[in-house]
Amino acid sequence: MDEKKIIFACEEHIEIALDDFVNLEEKAPQMIKLPETENKKCNYCNNKSEYELLH
Repeated sequence: MDEKKIIFACEEHIEIALDDFVNLEEKAPQMIKLPETENKKCNYCNNKSEYELLH
């Protein structure tokens, strides 16, 4: 089964998240700007996530 990898990142960590995704998946992610109402946390810190990276 193909497991989908999702990374949430704040503005400060988006470049690291993009690098990590490409290194792990060996392809570019789909990058989605999250709406203000979304309440997800960054995978790299406890700040509010602004982006979602996925297949």
